[in-house]
Amino acid sequence: MSKLKINKALIPAAGKGIRTYPKNRYTSKVMLEIMDRPILENTIILLRDSMEIKDISIITGHLSNNIEDYFGDGKNWGVKISYIHCSDPDIGLAKGILLAEKMFQEPFLCILGDEYYFNSNHHEMTEMPDGIFAICAIKESHNIKEIEKNYTVEIKNHLVTKVIEKPAQITHWNLGCGTFLFTPEIFEWIRKTKPSQRTGRVEFLESIDLAVQNGRKVKPFFINGIYFNVNSIEDVNQCNYVMRSLDFDKKKISLIIPAYNEENVISYVIKDFMPHVDEVIVVDNQSVDKTSEVSIKAGAKVEKVNLKGYGDTIRHGLEKASGDILIIVEADFTFRSKDLGKFLEYIKDADMVIGTRTTRQMIEQGANMNGLLRLGNLVVAKLVELFWWEEEPRFTDVGCTYRAIWKSAYDKIKSELKSPGPEFSVEMMIRMLKHKKRVLEIPISYYSRAGDMPKHSGNWAGIIRTASRMLSLIFKERLSKR
Repeated sequence: MSKLKINKALIPAAGKGIRTYPKNRYTSKVMLEIMDRPILENTIILLRDSMEIKDISIITGHLSNNIEDYFGDGKNWGVKISYIHCSDPDIGLAKGILLAEKMFQEPFLCILGDEYYFNSNHHEMTEMPDGIFAICAIKESHNIKEIEKNYTVEIKNHLVTKVIEKPAQITHWNLGCGTFLFTPEIFEWIRKTKPSQRTGRVEFLESIDLAVQNGRKVKPFFINGIYFNVNSIEDVNQCNYVMRSLDFDKKKISLIIPAYNEENVISYVIKDFMPHVDEVIVVDNQSVDKTSEVSIKAGAKVEKVNLKGYGDTIRHGLEKASGDILIIVEADFTFRSKDLGKFLEYIKDADMVIGTRTTRQMIEQGANMNGLLRLGNLVVAKLVELFWWEEEPRFTDVGCTYRAIWKSAYDKIKSELKSPGPEFSVEMMIRMLKHKKRVLEIPISYYSRAGDMPKHSGNWAGIIRTASRMLSLIFKERLSKR
């Protein structure tokens, strides 16, 4: 049996993605990020590298400029991209694919734009045998919910005998995926398909099943590796969690400690965290004591700097860190490594994790977090929630320095971080929200300071000054169009 090499690919990406609300108001579903990269970009790289397909057509509709502005003609990705505009995304997948008929007069690959694949065997699916109408990618799955919300197929004698969308009963573990090889005959079967009684639209999978029931040969192709059909925000979060968890124990962790005259206590901080991280960076900003010497002796790398303030000091440390995951703590021993495990578990599920010192049961007696200070942090945190409500943040503390962030996420926001002082902590949170990043807050233990008075909240004058700078930044960022 002869085979024809597949040279062209079609990516339907016009849908409104209503189950990704509220994010679908400002971005196309296929542009939601997995591992800091749009889903569609992952697909284009898969086509280019695994399947050697560089002639790609994308059907765009809802917020099409998100896609077209980002990818352009595809030159930056080493491919050629053309666009087919669907003026009415509500017409459905089948009618949308019909718009591409004139451009596909030979067998082609069709891969849905909201699918995510990793370490798959797509490279084995690059040829169409003679006499075959279509090839459907199938993955074995024991996740009943996953099959119920997608489609399944029945197989006999190595051919698909029935295509069932959203099956009510699960009789086997064949999860249908959104990768297909088609001959141009698919367009004829779409036209022959009557509108579904369930949706009132011509359904794409019903067109394939109609062809099967009329004697057309459809082969299954079993996909391996990681697969996600991204329909909702929870799908995005779950996919990110799975991908971040891969080889997580091999991720390098950097600890950043901003310091100023902390010779009496900083060695305790370093020795507490040192066994649990890969590098400790102390950023000594103009200390006049032996902070640097003590830190080096304790095993830390020291950056001696002359910077304007607290925010600048942290930013310098983040820039110098070489880890995949960046952790920030204070130099006064108010935070402990006992909470590090929580940060590392939650960072699998988020782009940044911040601590909150407002849980009364976890505040040591004598710690600098009295009722009024705790209330002030809570009120300002809720203001951030209110102003960026569409990102669904849940904050109770804006001044907690103890936090973890992926280096790749920090790289996305670092050029926009400008605050030199203590307001840097809330600026970092807001910038992550503006970049549509996932930020989670977790309760942590907060201890009394082992050393002198806190630099920014040791007295009411310092508290008011810090609060004023934070509030000024919050209102400025809310009014900014960036």
